[in-house]
Amino acid sequence: MTDIDDIPAPQGHLTLKQLASRQETNLHGDIPGGWLVARMDQAAELAAGSEARGRTATVAIEAMDFLCPVRVGSMVNIFTRVNEIGHSSIKIDVEVWIRALHERDSDELHKVTEARFVMVALDDNGRIRAVCQDD
Repeated sequence: MTDIDDIPAPQGHLTLKQLASRQETNLHGDIPGGWLVARMDQAAELAAGSEARGRTATVAIEAMDFLCPVRVGSMVNIFTRVNEIGHSSIKIDVEVWIRALHERDSDELHKVTEARFVMVALDDNGRIRAVCQDD
């Protein structure tokens, strides 16, 4: 194993990218976890919607640990990867990586959190439907 193999890197596709702005901060000047979860949910919905070819909804979020705070000015990068497609559900792995505002290495990303989102495909009436899959 080489040193490069030991360096963690984002898994999946960059789905959302957003600047953590001052308007989003909590009392301590950090970005709240709920703000991150909302962006992760958006990214999971985009990824699942593409697979389902339509509307989806979150039915579960598996365990999530926050590894470090997100400061104002950080660029938040959200990566998604389809983990599993069932009859009506899609499991999406979501990772959040940030690039800090005053990072010495402008290409260095730091992992903030990850979770698995379980999404279901919905029809126009909001009822669960089968995920469209290529035959």
